[in-house]
Amino acid sequence: MPTRSTPPAGAAADARPSAPSRAELIADTALTLLAERGMRGLTHRAVDERAGLPQGSTSNHARTRQALLEAAARRLAELEARVLAPGELLTSSDPAGAAAGLAHALHRYLTGSTDLLVCRYELALEATRRPGLRAFYDDAGRRFREPLVALMTAAGSSEPERHALSVVAWAEGMMFACAVGSYHRAVPAEEELRRGCAELLRGMLGTGAAG
Repeated sequence: MPTRSTPPAGAAADARPSAPSRAELIADTALTLLAERGMRGLTHRAVDERAGLPQGSTSNHARTRQALLEAAARRLAELEARVLAPGELLTSSDPAGAAAGLAHALHRYLTGSTDLLVCRYELALEATRRPGLRAFYDDAGRRFREPLVALMTAAGSSEPERHALSVVAWAEGMMFACAVGSYHRAVPAEEELRRGCAELLRGMLGTGAAG
């Protein structure tokens, strides 16, 4: 993968017309290294070298490894928000419309953002060993969970938190299977994802998430 001065694969095509700031370049490069080399390949020196920055630039921006990981997690959340766009897609309280919006977001992620998914898994595993990163990672994830809980409430769910968890588990399981798991060569069509999500919502809500 070349040195990135733009977001990793999966960011919206029109995401940022101007040149990235140094902070964005460092965070984007950290994500690139995570996707390519895993957690062991992410170091301050490696970011400097890959981004073409003077040695010490990344350390000046993020002095500790924890700070570098937090910068990567923050940037990941920003890029995922562009791909998943919960504010745009989770707008219908009708279960059928919700299923269509969720399927569209999921398909867009699976067909153009697998680098981001690999970064997500790397950071999630590291967060199990770093309480500080765990708190930061979980806080970033709330921007996706909270709109989904609101959607479940608007759709008439009697247990919106539990039903939101079920939808998240289904979506994350689908992403893992199709990005790095046994179905990584068989990404479902958007219509298949819509039908699967509709079946899930219909089972939980008992209303018109027509398949």
